[in-house]
Formats: sequence, C-alpha cells, structure tokens
Amino acid sequence: MPTITLPDGSQRQFDHAVTVAEVAANIGAGLAKAALAGRVDDCLVDTSYRIERDARLAIITDRDADGLEVIRHSTAHLLAMAAQSLFPGLQVTIGPVIEDGFYYDFAYERPLTPEDLGAIEQRMEELAKQDVPVQREVMSREQAMETFKALGEHYKVEIIQDLPAGEEISVYRQGDWMDLCRGPHVPSTGKLKSFKLTKVAGAYWRGDSKNAMLQRVYGTAWPDKKQLTAYLTRIEEAEKRDHRRIGKKLDLFHTQEEAPGMVFWHPKGWALWQVIEQYMRAEQRRRGYQEIRTPQVVDFTLWQKSGHADKFGKDMFSLQVEERDFAVKPMNCPCHVQVFNQGLRSYRDLPLRLAEFGSCHRNEPSGSLHGIMRVRGFTQDDAHIFCTEESIQPEVSDFIDFLHDVYADFGFTDIIYRLSTRPENRVGSDASWDKAEQALAQALDAKGLPWQELPGEGAFYGPKIEFSLKDCIGRVWQVGTIQVDFSMPGRLEAQYVAEDSSRKVPVMLHRAILGSFERFIGILIEHYEGNFPLWLSPLQAVVMNITDKQAPWVTQVEESLKNKGFRVESDLRNEKIGFKIREHTIQRVPYLLVVGDKEVETCTVSVRTRTGEDLGSMSLDGLLAHLDREVARRGRFVSED
Repeated sequence: MPTITLPDGSQRQFDHAVTVAEVAANIGAGLAKAALAGRVDDCLVDTSYRIERDARLAIITDRDADGLEVIRHSTAHLLAMAAQSLFPGLQVTIGPVIEDGFYYDFAYERPLTPEDLGAIEQRMEELAKQDVPVQREVMSREQAMETFKALGEHYKVEIIQDLPAGEEISVYRQGDWMDLCRGPHVPSTGKLKSFKLTKVAGAYWRGDSKNAMLQRVYGTAWPDKKQLTAYLTRIEEAEKRDHRRIGKKLDLFHTQEEAPGMVFWHPKGWALWQVIEQYMRAEQRRRGYQEIRTPQVVDFTLWQKSGHADKFGKDMFSLQVEERDFAVKPMNCPCHVQVFNQGLRSYRDLPLRLAEFGSCHRNEPSGSLHGIMRVRGFTQDDAHIFCTEESIQPEVSDFIDFLHDVYADFGFTDIIYRLSTRPENRVGSDASWDKAEQALAQALDAKGLPWQELPGEGAFYGPKIEFSLKDCIGRVWQVGTIQVDFSMPGRLEAQYVAEDSSRKVPVMLHRAILGSFERFIGILIEHYEGNFPLWLSPLQAVVMNITDKQAPWVTQVEESLKNKGFRVESDLRNEKIGFKIREHTIQRVPYLLVVGDKEVETCTVSVRTRTGEDLGSMSLDGLLAHLDREVARRGRFVSED
C-alpha cells in the first residue's frame, strides 16, 4: 500500500501500485488533464511511471519550470518525427533542451532550406493535433543495437555503444516512430501546442571538427501562444540590437578571418573602451586596489603547479622556445600570486588587493565564436584579494557594494545572485570548501539578497557567487563573480607572517565585475541599442553650421567643449542642416549643436537631442553645466527621469 506525500504535506494511500497519471486523476480531473510528468522523490519521471512504495510526489504541469523543459524535450522529438516522415533517409542524432528552446542534429544528403523548415513545422502541427500517445519502453543493449541498426540509425548505434555496460536503455515511441532517450516526455503529442522552428545551422557530430558535419535545426516551445509570441517578439528585438550589426553601423570594431576570435577596435570603439577602463581604474583605486601588470607568456610549469594545465590545458595556446614549453596566459590568477610572493608579507599587509586589466587568450572552438561576445583574445577587469580567513566575509560584502555601484552606473539594477558550490572534480579539503561556501552564503544573507544555489557548479579551486544582469528586453547575462580559494595560494607557495609570528597561507579571493571587456561592451551595445548614455558615448556631441559664415564660432565651441574633456566633433561640410542632423542622429550622437547667424550673434548654440527633442538655445556655460550634470548621473538617469 504506497503512501503518496504531496508537496502541501497531504497524503494519499493506495492499495496497489499506482502511476503518476492515476494519482493526478485521484486528485482531480483538471490536474489529470494538465499533468505532463511527475517528480518522485526528486526524480523527474513520465506520467506512466508506476509508484510501488511510499514516495513524495509532485505533479508537473506547464506552470512548472520542469514542465517547460519536458515540453521542449518532447517538441524536439516531435521535430525529429516530422522531419523523418518528410525526408526518408534522414538520420537523427541528438536533440537536447537549451535555453529558451531545443535543437536536433540531423544527417541528411542535402542541406535543409528555410522552405524545408516550414514544411517540417507544418507536419509537426499535424502530428500534435493527432494527439499521438508517447510510450516509454526499456530494451537490453543488444536489442537496442539491433533495433536502431535495422532502422539505419548509425549515429544512435554509436551512442548505444558508448553507454556504460549494464545501463538501462530506454526508447520512446510515438506511433510507429521511435527514438533513443532517457526522458521523461509528455504523455501525448497533443500536449505540444505552441512551438516554432527558428533556424538551421551546421554542427559537427559530437562537437569534433574531425567528425561529419550535421545539420542543426533550432526551435522554441512554450506552454501557450501568448508566451510564444512574446518570445518571438523578444527575439526580433534582440536581432535589431545585435552588437555585430550596430558595431559595424557605428564604426566601433570589426573582426576578420585572418584573426579569428580577435577584435579590431576602431577609434570610436576604443574611445568607449577607454571610458570604461578609466572609470574602473578610478573606482578600484578609490577602494584600495593596486594595479599591476603581468606577462602574457609564462612557462608551462606554473600552470601545472596551479592546476590549470590539468583542467584547461586543451584550451591554452602553447609554444616552445629554446626547448622550454610556454603558454599564453588564459587567466591572471597564478601570475598575481607571483607578485604576492615577492618579499615576505605580514598580516599587516592584508588584505592586499591586486588588480589588472589582464589580456588573456583561450583556444575557443571556432564554431562558438560570436562577434565580441565570445572571443579568443579578451581583457578582464581581474583582481585578487589576499586576506585572512576572518576577512573573507567583510571583503565579499564590500565587493558586493562595489559591484552594485558599478552596475547602477552602467544602467543595470536587476541582478540575479547564484552561489555555485563544490564540483565533483576539485582540489582542496572538504573542510576548506565548507568554510568557503559558508562565508559566501553569509555575505549574501547579511546583505538581505535573494540567491539560489547551483550545486556542483563552482570552480575547481573554490565556490563562487555569480552575478547576472537582466537587460532591457529581459535577457540574463552572467557577468561578475567572486570566488573563495583556499587551494591555489598554497600550491604556489604563498605565505604571510601571522600575528603570532607563524607562517600562514593567505586566502585568495578571485573577483571580476565586468568580466571580459569585450563581452561587456557587447552587452552594453545591445542593452542600449547603441544609444549610450552621455558618459559612455564615443562621440558626445557634434557642432554643425548652417552656412560657412558660422564656421569660426563652430570651431570655437568645439575647442571649448574639448578643453573641458568632452568628446566632440564639428561638421562644417557644405550640406543642408537637415541632412547633417539626420546623419548624426542615425549615428546615435547624444547632442546635436546647431549654429546659425542668430547663435553667432548671441554666442549660443541651438541644442537638439538624438531623440529629436529641441532644448532651445544655450550659452556655452549653460551647455557645459547641462552636460556635466548628465555625465555625473552616468547610466542612472534612465531610471531617475
């Protein structure tokens, strides 16, 4: 007689084994109809799963995060079923859930076209309306091998061959179609009502460029049409904001095949970079950080001692010089320990905060490169705080305050906090991990911040808090981090003299606020759609004449603004003023300063904004005061106005 305990603590008893679907029906017809899956003792299962013992059970519907994942996983199967019904000879490989959707990789004799995607989607809708039952079946390894060999599914056979011996092999049938999968899946295709195929791209089998090129079909699925429409609108908005398109339009940067994953910064883009770097430099100095610079190329033995070679060796660029092995640094932390190790440190020197705008290189797969968001050469606003155990929590607390101020200045106030705890593959003792995780959790709690735990997602040397930003269209970007490391300082022989004259190993806090400069600038471009707040704009104002007679005053205004530190240009071209205004508006210049005969006579400028607002005539002093106030507010003016 299994006793089923529900999430609200209530219990239901049955005199026989019972399926998840039967429990849902026992609770109510509405829940039975809405049930997509179940969670039995923390294990996600199909509604057909039989419960034979006492258990905790949550019925999963499309209102649950798990339910959305089941919908997307099942829609990937629906995609594969539809594609194979339309294109005989097409082989299926893998079809996982990803953020906001799913994909499925196919092997086929010819490229799939946008027209093919339309036909597949139409077939998916037909199969969904047929409400085909989805049934799970368990096979032996040999039976599964023979079954998929008979179907001509060579990739599935390879997957089965690589599964651990003795592992249960499950398949899911939808009518006469089947696929190898662990599940769970919806009980029938009729539960899949709101989906859209979005694009097709190339992908190597198992991500290895030595393997065959497959065709990856991407899609998205949602519980209802309203959410699907909202997502597609968000995607359309994201495409308008694509940093690659805007970066080219505003002449900020470019990339090219001769330097894959590297960025060529143009004058305007580099001006934006410098504003950010100088801002961060000043803010760090104000908070007691000392800036350093460390080498780009370091002997490989250092990376072996730090543990990075074992963990990231395949992602490092290496070279040999005079029979010595070197690596281009993929991160800064081991080099910062070398600076700490120069001379004998005292407890009085701690906390020691060392910061570097460190240039790093990682051998990212070519298929993962994406504009300036995912690159091989990048610069981090990296810093390491060497401190005692007692200082961990106050240092983390101060860092959180610092991070909040920076994000607010850039216009971000919606922050998500996650605590990533010890991974299976890690260094250091359990006791040190306990102390590190507890210190981070206490720092978050002391600030009254809501946070969620990400079990097993910490770095190999320590747990971390991850700070993610929500942009103006609701996308989440993981940006900042602070990590507690009890291990690396000891591995690299860092010590300080404690108050009792003993030698102790410092704790090392790894921290970044912006993360990669390249990626953060890409986020800013998309967040603002290139309409940067005044303090960030590469070009803050353009002074324009109507006729040649006003050129001397235009030049004087330009020089006066430049002397006050503003990034200004004059436009003295023999073009109509309407043309000039339109052109600089398209370039997202915040202020358009027009000079005619009247302005020359009164020593003023006519001030317009890029949004078309006419602020009227201002004296030079009045304009400077106006610009100073706006710059001082940085990116906070968006929420304050």
